[in-house]
Amino acid sequence: MTKRSLRWSEGVCVLEGPDLIESALVAGVEFEGVYVANDATSKFLPLVTRLEDAGVRVFSLEPGVIEKIADATTPQPIIASIRMPVATLDGIEPVGTVIVLHDVRDPGNVGTIVRSADASGASAVILTGHSVDPFNPKTLRATAGSIFHLPVVLCESLEDALTWFHRGGGTSFATVVRGGENLDEVTLPANHLFVLGNEAEGLSQSESALATLVVTIPMSGKAESLNVSIAAALTLFAGQRARHRIR
Repeated sequence: MTKRSLRWSEGVCVLEGPDLIESALVAGVEFEGVYVANDATSKFLPLVTRLEDAGVRVFSLEPGVIEKIADATTPQPIIASIRMPVATLDGIEPVGTVIVLHDVRDPGNVGTIVRSADASGASAVILTGHSVDPFNPKTLRATAGSIFHLPVVLCESLEDALTWFHRGGGTSFATVVRGGENLDEVTLPANHLFVLGNEAEGLSQSESALATLVVTIPMSGKAESLNVSIAAALTLFAGQRARHRIR
């Protein structure tokens, strides 16, 4: 399932390695099957036993087969196929801290942001425009299992995502490199949404204008900008602090 179109037509993606598989099992994700190199079965015996006890089918493969079908250059000798836990805007509430990634295309960045969203207690991650598939194998690895802990939504239109959030009475903040309100000086309400743009170009003026307010993360040094995953983490934990203050 390395092709995006195939993943979405089948509703199935591949997990590589015991940690992701363990996270999916704990989260109650639906498994299609687990595949273990037959010379590594004993290494993963406790996990295999738990999977089988949960009714998951486990198959033994000849050595070298996993290397041919996995995405990683040197994959671990256990992979799984699961039903993708796809969320929709209709299925979640526009509350707490929500982060929208618009045209963010690097799998590592998106996976890291999902992990930060999970760690900060965010309500959801929404991917709009031409953002990378969150169920891409590289993205999944970068989430370190956090993709199973909070809703991750694909929404083609940035405007649709913001309309959904505004309809619930929340406030949205477009994050730009310069020219916005100082994030440290903005009072975040209980329900707020941050929008971050493409790694190279950020958000256009028209895209930023869709949000309630435009904010900038203050920088003291000479760096021109922050990596999008770092910027996302700073906004997410600003949201966490705001929620704690309001409580």
